[in-house]
Amino acid sequence: MAGRYSIHIGTVGQGLWVCHDDGETWYRGRTDDIGEGTVRSLAVYPDQPDRLLAGSDSGLYRSEDNGYHWEQLETPISPRQIWSVTVDPNNTETIFAGARPGAFRSRDGGENWDELPIDVADPCPIGIARTTVIVVDPADSQRVFAGIEVDGVFKSLDGGDSWVHMPDLGEEVFQGDVHCMARVPGRATYATSPFGIATSTDEGESWDYHHFPAHHEGDRFSYCRGVLVKADDPDTMFVGNGDGIPGTAGAIQRTTDGGRSWAAVNLPQPPNSVIYWLAAHPAAPEVIVAVSLYGYVYVSEDGGARWRKLDKEFGEIRAVAVTAN
Repeated sequence: MAGRYSIHIGTVGQGLWVCHDDGETWYRGRTDDIGEGTVRSLAVYPDQPDRLLAGSDSGLYRSEDNGYHWEQLETPISPRQIWSVTVDPNNTETIFAGARPGAFRSRDGGENWDELPIDVADPCPIGIARTTVIVVDPADSQRVFAGIEVDGVFKSLDGGDSWVHMPDLGEEVFQGDVHCMARVPGRATYATSPFGIATSTDEGESWDYHHFPAHHEGDRFSYCRGVLVKADDPDTMFVGNGDGIPGTAGAIQRTTDGGRSWAAVNLPQPPNSVIYWLAAHPAAPEVIVAVSLYGYVYVSEDGGARWRKLDKEFGEIRAVAVTAN
């Protein structure tokens, strides 16, 4: 029996999983060749919640039935890993895919693709750079941000045709190790890294960092991965936090005042690793799902005030998405 919302999980070595009854019953999504593969990114079409995209190590996949079945799209991205997938909220025929390395764009729903001219460092401090996130401004599709692991933030003002490398997010090289980004039009752009969450109020020209408390004495930083702005309340945000990657401890950090103050939420069981990613859906804004890298799934149904841990656990999680049923 279907519940109010569905949860979609992308894993390392276990392919795609979906639950349609609020976290109770799980099924492996059916695909041509990704059954035991690695899925690193998930995206939901904003105008059609039954449609999803999944970026994997073997290509880009699309589901038309809320994650029950998946078909592979023909793209020039393979054999590169796909680390991020984004659908333009104003024109869903436009899709962006971030790869290891590079980034691609389709303007016809995935039929044809162009590689984007993002001039990242080669090599970067971790070898091959990864485009971990691409954000399309919901108020202006011409304004697009890309976060690179490890080369900071790039910005386009023409929908991805050309890109500018924005100023460094900090003095440390790995402050430019961008893991996730979010955008609140007219207010700020956010980016997470191993050092915390960086905020820019001037379109990426300068950045201010918020550093979360260390999990252990002697930790050099408090590592951050995913960031999520609540769909119906831009003052409420969540950051996936931990003591490292994969780490041995984690937390969900929450603000309800636009980032002026933060506190870790109360979880029923301590995370076994960094909280890697978070997901929500505008049609069910009170449902927030967070996952640890090593397989824990936490759900809040009241906008992040209270949380429960699902019984189902996975080996290693890289992506999560939520759809309203």
